[in-house]
Amino acid sequence: MNAGPAGGGPPVARVDVSAYRIPTDAPESDGTFAWQQTTLVLVRLTAGGRTGLGYTYADTATAALVRDTLAGVVNGLDPFGIPAAWSSMARAVRNLGRPGVASMAISAVDAALWDLKGRLLGLPAVTLLGAARAAVPVYGSGGFTSYPLETLKEQLGGWASAGMAWVKMKVGSHPADDPARVRAARDVVGPHVGLLVDANGAYARKQALALAGRFADEAGVTWFEEPVSSDDLDGLRLLRDRAPAGMEVAAGEYGYDVFYFRRMLDAGAVDVLQADASRCGGITGFLRASNLCDAHGLELSAHCAPSLHLHAACAASNVRHLEWFHDHDRIEHLLFDGAPVPLDGAVRPDLSRPGLGLDFKQRDADRFAV
Repeated sequence: MNAGPAGGGPPVARVDVSAYRIPTDAPESDGTFAWQQTTLVLVRLTAGGRTGLGYTYADTATAALVRDTLAGVVNGLDPFGIPAAWSSMARAVRNLGRPGVASMAISAVDAALWDLKGRLLGLPAVTLLGAARAAVPVYGSGGFTSYPLETLKEQLGGWASAGMAWVKMKVGSHPADDPARVRAARDVVGPHVGLLVDANGAYARKQALALAGRFADEAGVTWFEEPVSSDDLDGLRLLRDRAPAGMEVAAGEYGYDVFYFRRMLDAGAVDVLQADASRCGGITGFLRASNLCDAHGLELSAHCAPSLHLHAACAASNVRHLEWFHDHDRIEHLLFDGAPVPLDGAVRPDLSRPGLGLDFKQRDADRFAV
């Protein structure tokens, strides 16, 4: 192995980026948005005869930013010096604005660097990061507002029967129907499975407060995600302070940098913070969010992209659970060999596979290429 510029690994010699648009298996919607396709942006970094991969779920503009801006930054860098590479990328997007597309682009490259480092060393990423646990619990997530009631019940009931300790459903697009849908979900999953609801910021403050009471009283809901907009920190704090006992308020999935998370935690806006490694600066950014939670005495929950989060979630001792999001679970098993499968409500890294443990199925993916 040839020493890289910092005396570590061989320098990054090639950066490839591509995008794939995968139709959903049925129309999907939440409290504020509807979609029928999802785009995955894939980054591959090659060094020393090994190729690492990372990805994000984002617009194709993210792929253009990686190609036009970040590739030139990362090419030639030492893949063992991930903090230095991360800082160089952050400086490169200064005039573009870090939140949004730029952070998602950095996230994909950062994940690819961790994967590449693991492949060069022949070690799984969780070993490089330092394992805090052997497995991480997952919760089934879907229950889209576009689903007929029978589909909702079949999906949530299936996850409960498979041993998941929690399931989550979407609410908010038709508020008048939400109490009945939530009661139906409780009936099908039984009394011992945690029932979580996610409004994606659809409700007004007092509307959310009234529904929080109904969800708790009528269906034993224990988690209310984004009852109001995640930008409304005062509103989240209001819900956190006044929600029924035993109901937690969660938000944070739209955090693109550590400063966003710090503002949310300093405001006392959530009981559990959510972070998404495909948005918040990759595995590096996710672990920084974990450190912030430690400083505030709160737990962290990994948002979506389960295959991307698995190793980082097992390295962060304060992660409560990982979101087993229906759309992303389906895509990751479609496009990657090595995508994890839950067993008894948890997933564990395959320690026989280096890096993130994923191999891209190019032939299967070509039909979705953008």
